[in-house]
Amino acid sequence: MTLPLEDYAMLSDLHTAALVGRNGSIDWLCLPRFDSGACFAALLGDERNDCWQIAPEGGGLATRRRYRTDTLVLEQEWDTAEGTVRVVDLMPPSRGRHDVVRIVEGVSGRVRMHSELRLRFDYGRSAPWVQRVDRQTIGVAGPDSVALSTPAETYGRDMATHADLEMGPGDRVPFVLTWFPSHQQPPRPAEADRVLELTERYWRMWAARCSYHGRYRDAVIRSLLTLKGLTYLPTGGIVAAPTTSLPEDLGGERNWDYRFCWLRDAAITLDALVRCGYVAEAAAWREWLLRAVGGTPDELQVLYGVAGERRLPESELPWLPGYANSAPVRIGNAAATQRQLDVYGEVLGALALAREHGIRVRDEAWRKQKLMLEALEGSWQQPDEGIWEVRGDPRHFTHSKVLAWVAVDRMIRTVEQRGDDEAPLERWRRLRGDIHAQVCAKAWDADVGAFTQSYGDPRLDAAVLQIPIVDFLPPDDPRVVATVEAIRDGLDGGRLIHRYATEETDRAHGVDGVRGDEGAFLACSFWLVQALARIGQRAEAGERFEHLLSLRNDVGLLAEEYDVRAGRQVGNFPQAFSHVPLVTAALELDGG
Repeated sequence: MTLPLEDYAMLSDLHTAALVGRNGSIDWLCLPRFDSGACFAALLGDERNDCWQIAPEGGGLATRRRYRTDTLVLEQEWDTAEGTVRVVDLMPPSRGRHDVVRIVEGVSGRVRMHSELRLRFDYGRSAPWVQRVDRQTIGVAGPDSVALSTPAETYGRDMATHADLEMGPGDRVPFVLTWFPSHQQPPRPAEADRVLELTERYWRMWAARCSYHGRYRDAVIRSLLTLKGLTYLPTGGIVAAPTTSLPEDLGGERNWDYRFCWLRDAAITLDALVRCGYVAEAAAWREWLLRAVGGTPDELQVLYGVAGERRLPESELPWLPGYANSAPVRIGNAAATQRQLDVYGEVLGALALAREHGIRVRDEAWRKQKLMLEALEGSWQQPDEGIWEVRGDPRHFTHSKVLAWVAVDRMIRTVEQRGDDEAPLERWRRLRGDIHAQVCAKAWDADVGAFTQSYGDPRLDAAVLQIPIVDFLPPDDPRVVATVEAIRDGLDGGRLIHRYATEETDRAHGVDGVRGDEGAFLACSFWLVQALARIGQRAEAGERFEHLLSLRNDVGLLAEEYDVRAGRQVGNFPQAFSHVPLVTAALELDGG
């Protein structure tokens, strides 16, 4: 049975993440990193493609669930005819271990529970050799191995490990699944109650550092916890999502691997974290960036691996049918080779903001930023693939040019505030003026009455909403007001907006390059909230924001898009690019 994305919650150990369904099944988990091969991949197939379900014998969806306050510790409860039972799921923040801890608790009555662990490494291709060793069930295949530790009696059947329980009030039975390299001995089993206590403490202490105390604090905290959960702790890299190939169009081919560090997504995540007081995370991300860029800041990639890997070749996995039969399933991402000029603005803008919030300026970092700007100076007039990573012909995208202006503007501001006698300040000022003049002359379409997607093209693009948000033009400029209203009306998706009109940007037009429709883009809908607030339409902005909050699932998570017709979330899940603008829109509405 394919669950809607709304029925999933995320666990994270700050190295990787798991998706747990309302049916008690972990249907997605890559170990030991976000971008490793999946050992549970039922999300992209079915239960035969591996999962781990703990639920009442009769199955069914949990009656209620929640994250424990300010944590990524999940509780799910089932009310059955025999009584009530609870399953507590968590992944302790990793310090060299990778554990999934599941604790079954009896609440009332006597409920029969069943655990079925079906492991397949390498995205469902490799069945492990399973044996009992020192009271643990060990599964080994190639470089991967896991150990299952539990006081429950387990048995093998149909290439899976099973356990049957009868839970009464106060009964507690833990299960601990631990990954380790197959050439090593299995580590000692974690003590479930101890790691539960430590995990709750970790997340609550982290959440308590949030400096935002406005009316949307609960939603903001949940989004910030989600963003932290998408962070790869050893390097500071931030992945766009923990999943691959969740479709933007159910049954279609708009299926991409998002388990990597997009500079754009990571930079805007850093922006949200810094604005809420998380400066240490910004510093860690800057160090990741410096390592990833290495000695070639003039060859800035769009995305990297979580440790800064540059080669991320894209391939397909034909043995997986895809979520809701949406093929192909892809791993890797060819967008790594694209030119997207806006990343310079996102990165340099985020670093400037981090400095404003107290991150110490390092000479090495500043030198690399100047080299980035030098590279942009020589390339900003070239066409690119743009923020939406079109797989057709490069174009002169308005958003790309606006963010190129941001890159220059933020560097100028930094020099003006902190000084640098060697910076070519006057040349940069001329460059900033040239970009601004070109955008105003070539991106404004008088017939449409708006800034459009690209030069000489009448199509609208929600990314252009960034113009007032990044201060390219003042919000009371008539062109800005007209553009915001044109996008609101022209890309309408039922109180949400689309990023562009896909029917006008299909393969035949050579712009998007991929067949199929897509849902309303949630990030764009949050941008519209910010833009409307900026131009003075705060009542409408607030109403739209409340509607967006209502689209989150019951534990506060958002995917990349929302299919208004189907009434469900679509795209990779949970998505940093949705949760970041939720935070910044909340700050905007609260005057932050």
